[in-house]
Amino acid sequence: MASASSGRPTLEAVASVAGVSRATVSRVINGVPTVDPAIAHVVRRAIEQTGYVPNLAARSLVTRRTGSVALVVSEPPGHRSPLPFLERIFTDPYLGRVTAGAQEALRPRDVHLAIMPADPPAHDQVVRYVRQGHVDGVLLITSSADDPLPARLVGLGTPVVLSARIAGGAMPDGVPAVDLDQAAGGRLAAEHLLATGRRRLAVVTGPTDAPFMRARLDAFLDTVVAAGLDRPAVADADFTRPGGEAAARQLLAEIPGIDGVFAGNDLMADGVSTALQSAGRRVPGDVAVVGFDDSSAAAQAHPPLTTVRQPVENMARRMAELLLEGMGAPAPDRDPGADPSDDAVGPGGVVTFAPELVVRDSA
Repeated sequence: MASASSGRPTLEAVASVAGVSRATVSRVINGVPTVDPAIAHVVRRAIEQTGYVPNLAARSLVTRRTGSVALVVSEPPGHRSPLPFLERIFTDPYLGRVTAGAQEALRPRDVHLAIMPADPPAHDQVVRYVRQGHVDGVLLITSSADDPLPARLVGLGTPVVLSARIAGGAMPDGVPAVDLDQAAGGRLAAEHLLATGRRRLAVVTGPTDAPFMRARLDAFLDTVVAAGLDRPAVADADFTRPGGEAAARQLLAEIPGIDGVFAGNDLMADGVSTALQSAGRRVPGDVAVVGFDDSSAAAQAHPPLTTVRQPVENMARRMAELLLEGMGAPAPDRDPGADPSDDAVGPGGVVTFAPELVVRDSA
């Protein structure tokens, strides 16, 4: 049976094929959990057989859901980089890993992911979009404790899950977040360089207004000083390859005898390694280099980078699961082989993952 005006299969056609009422078909389509699973299976098969496509506008009136969530990548006001914002986020492997991980949780629930870059000129636009009800929730990536966008989005009452713990400012307590034990990652990098006999160390850091970068940096510095060495030199960069190259050239000018560098992410580490080799330093023979993330950039670097791995895909999947829970939608079944600690929501609604060192050829 099809609509006389459109020729498209109707709800009544699905009900007829499934041998159930129109109301039962509607409940299955809208995800009502009280429908018997066997009946729901029959209805879904009837939908496939008839080619019925739900009217999403009508469905959203019933469920008050759009079936979409936003992945917002925010940049705070005042951030400076030689590369344009869009070029930076779409050439950074991190965003692709986050997207892949989030989709693992969202796709089985027919929830679509809208990627929304949000540099400061776009903040108001993103807030309007969410306020107008175009999405059911927000996965928010931000790198600064001074970023005003998280508090603005949380203030709308739409479920929000953060990619990192944000303390202070106007951010309400208890907003769910998924983070890495960043300090543990910084310690791993320092301990590895020390264990390989490096003694004149330095750090290439991203913007330290990012809490995760500050935690990595402080733990690295503290570990080195606790081992009885001088405090490492610190060169600022911006999480990009060109930034890493520029920082490495600065370090070589200031500390010609440097023999170990920790960079705050893999892109900067790759830039550091390139600059060192261009200056005639062998990596790792003369200078060892350790990155952070274990992104595709680490494996593709020359030489491949030793790095601190953060399980970005697993972290993003957990973010999406927390968002589904906040939206009142059941999350997919957890992998029985997953680390139980990945399920634990700690103080302040934060789930914390553990880093690990991945040793390759650069250190």
